Amino acid sequence: MPQEFEIVREFEVDATPEEVWEAVTHGTGGYLWPMEPPEPRVGGAGPFGSEVTAWDPPHRYANRVSAAEGVSRQTLNQLDHTIEPRDGGRRAWVRYVHSGIFVDDWDNQYDGASRHTDFYLHTLREYLTRFAPRPVAFATLNGPEASTAADAFTAVRDALGLAEDTPVGGTVGVRGPGGGTLDAVLDFRSPYFIGLRTGNALIRFFGRNHWGAPVGISVHDFAPDADAKANELAWQRWLDGVYGVHG
Repeated sequence: MPQEFEIVREFEVDATPEEVWEAVTHGTGGYLWPMEPPEPRVGGAGPFGSEVTAWDPPHRYANRVSAAEGVSRQTLNQLDHTIEPRDGGRRAWVRYVHSGIFVDDWDNQYDGASRHTDFYLHTLREYLTRFAPRPVAFATLNGPEASTAADAFTAVRDALGLAEDTPVGGTVGVRGPGGGTLDAVLDFRSPYFIGLRTGNALIRFFGRNHWGAPVGISVHDFAPDADAKANELAWQRWLDGVYGVHG
């Protein structure tokens, strides 16, 4: 049965309002996925067939889409960003509201959207404080059918070589593509997500098996010579290998 939802988050970040504005309107590949920038006016076209409903740089941006392709299991989706200066404009306070209507499986959809929101907004803060405004090469991929199993995300943790007590914020040597060791900071960890930060990239692992979907990986690579396709192929081989699939 269709039912409304609303997810609200507020946070402060060591970035100016202008830097936050640029990230959420033009730099989405740095923390989410690349999207066409919105037309800079109320009534303009936004991502996924949405319409811009608020445009006040660098303070408020919102969009709304009804029954559009690319917005799964929803008949309405709205995103609203409010940005205010802090510390004389050297920092920013952000209020993010995601609302709309889920058409079925409400509890599961809401739980997944809520937990993804926390991870994406954490990645936004990592991007703003570590990498913005560097250009990004973005890659994303999903695991095979076996990665939908209830314990599938544990296999990712084990394949990376993370111990159960590895602390967030610590430097780790993880087992990456090709059997090599990747030096990284474990910047996020929960039963649902793992975030790794290297000197040039944010690598995100999504335990979407908890919501009936395959495990996924996204790579935001800010190196000058970054190759999105090479990253996709390397991590796809790695992820397939976690579940015993070899090409």
